[in-house]
Amino acid sequence: MTTTIVHLVRHGEVHNPDRILYGRMPGYRLSDRGEQMAQHVADHLADSDIALVRSSPLLRAQQTAAPIAAAHDLEVTTDPRIIESGNHFEGQRMGHGEAKLSDPRNWRWFLNPFRPSWGEPYRDQVSRVISAVQEARQAANGREAVLVLHQLPIWVTRRSAEGKPLFHDPRRRECGLCSVTSLHFVGPHLADVGYAEPAAELYAGAVDATGGNLT
Repeated sequence: MTTTIVHLVRHGEVHNPDRILYGRMPGYRLSDRGEQMAQHVADHLADSDIALVRSSPLLRAQQTAAPIAAAHDLEVTTDPRIIESGNHFEGQRMGHGEAKLSDPRNWRWFLNPFRPSWGEPYRDQVSRVISAVQEARQAANGREAVLVLHQLPIWVTRRSAEGKPLFHDPRRRECGLCSVTSLHFVGPHLADVGYAEPAAELYAGAVDATGGNLT
């Protein structure tokens, strides 16, 4: 049976001086450091047998995908199934103004952290990402595919693949900026999950806008 690898790459650092929970908002681009991170992950995957590169529709993911695709003379295609998770507090600063947990008007959004009640259900995220992964696996049969997307959809997909509960502590996610979560398939069956942080040397001082927050 053939072995196929689907790499789930998280985008690099985003230019976000106001620390907004940007979610699916358009126009949020990589910072200068984020562009360096993207090149690091492209270098990390340069010797891999990449057959296709697909990206979330969001700019930061497409910018991260570009050097990966260029290294393999490929075009980046867009897959809406791997977009960022939806979140009720998109466009706000968590813990400030209308996004304060202490504001009784917001309590209904925090009623069920297992679902979670403040945004797109974890199971829905896993379902759409797995659909994109399986299609990429089939298209890259016997080779490798890259999907560039976002922290939370990657993390809950990994937890699902490893048979773990989808509910988790956001502070303990193993999904750093421009990290690579690799799903190894033998035929159609998932055999192993790998993880690498090729841009780790750039993490000091980097702003991870989603770390510790709700997405």
